[in-house]
Amino acid sequence: MPTFFLLPLFSIFSIFSLTSAYSTTLSLSPTAVAPPLTANPWQKLNHLATASSTRAHHLKHPKTNISTAKVPLFPRGYGGYSISLSFGTPPQTLSFIMDTGSSLVWFPCTQRYSCSSCSFVNVDPTNIPTFIPKSSSSSKIVGCKNPKCRWIFPSVQCWDCDKNSTTCNELCPPYIIQYGSGSTTGLLLSETLIFPEKSVDNFAVGCSVYSSRQPEGIAGFGRGPESLPVQMGLKKFSYCLVSHRFDDKPVNSDLILTSGGASAAAATNYTPFRKNPNSSNPSFLDYYYVTLRKITVGGVNVKAPYKFLVADSAGNGGTIVDSGTTFTFMDDQVFELVAREFEKQVGENYSRAMEVEKQSGLRPCFNVSGENTITLPQLTFHFKGGAEMNLPLADYFSFLEDSVICMTIVTAGNAARGGVGPGPAIILGNYQQQNFYMEYDLENERLGFQQQLCK
Repeated sequence: MPTFFLLPLFSIFSIFSLTSAYSTTLSLSPTAVAPPLTANPWQKLNHLATASSTRAHHLKHPKTNISTAKVPLFPRGYGGYSISLSFGTPPQTLSFIMDTGSSLVWFPCTQRYSCSSCSFVNVDPTNIPTFIPKSSSSSKIVGCKNPKCRWIFPSVQCWDCDKNSTTCNELCPPYIIQYGSGSTTGLLLSETLIFPEKSVDNFAVGCSVYSSRQPEGIAGFGRGPESLPVQMGLKKFSYCLVSHRFDDKPVNSDLILTSGGASAAAATNYTPFRKNPNSSNPSFLDYYYVTLRKITVGGVNVKAPYKFLVADSAGNGGTIVDSGTTFTFMDDQVFELVAREFEKQVGENYSRAMEVEKQSGLRPCFNVSGENTITLPQLTFHFKGGAEMNLPLADYFSFLEDSVICMTIVTAGNAARGGVGPGPAIILGNYQQQNFYMEYDLENERLGFQQQLCK
């Protein structure tokens, strides 16, 4: 989950003007991430490895009747997957990164929207599509006393409101949200979310006027009340992620949103969601925690300590599933157990590619030049309830050119001495979810998955 901060009112209100002193309809005055990825595969992987570790650090240490809809889900060159959503009257359609690790839905907003450090491949930071509230008759700024304001600011004080009155002209404070690799700031709107066969009125969505390293809006699919699944009243949602190529080619699969009954597809492996930690950090309430029993490499249990696999009541350790992280993250002490087992089993046949490890930020890497057939140990995650995720080779090793392969799991490299730090110790990223049908069964509080070719 991102971290929310209050922003001085004048810095945002200078962009907005209200139609009258008592109106909550938004009107606007008209006015005219990381370095770009290169063709070098090592630099691309280094960027994605760094971004995955950075996001993991934030997730661990955040500063504070059958009805279905199908939405195309596209892989992005900067590591995420995007969907298109339509808001407003008449509708305006924009792209959003689909993120199960946060809950707020927000879009680039107003003609004055600005994004710094957003020079990604196929992204022009000076020409990012934005939502224009003044062009929508259903746009309203959320007021301070609106219960939805407390979804973002649970302890907000409405100083200019009469405590005994249900009406108030004070607005919900501007927000700043910090993600693992960027930030965004804006005001909360009430809008209409539109799908071909249904619409959701009074949907709370962030109108961001400034962002850093966030080239698209974010559609939060986390467990918070402000998330898209909760606001839509979904019983479940599911997706099947097409393979990453990191080139933004127009290939996609479907994100299925189910608001009643059972969906047509069903997973063959289920594991229950864990109750979120009762931590003083509200960020942990957004995450989808699962119980990971063990990790095996080539059938060998790496014997990761229980305290890393399952979160305690304070939110230390544990395993979450996150569509917004690219490469799976493991705390250093777990990562080293997995890496050493691969080194032990693979090192008998292939030599280490140390120079590539330095350039890519991934390890271990192995030289496989001259090999027609490559055999590597099976990586398996074993979950509560007997569910086993046997990863396809391409989900945990990446081929660089024709001669080197590297494990696509990352760590921060700064293990706490003998203990587990705050936040999840294992974050199952989208790279390891490729070509799996993934089902978030919200009604039955469980995660389902099965391997299949996503297309």
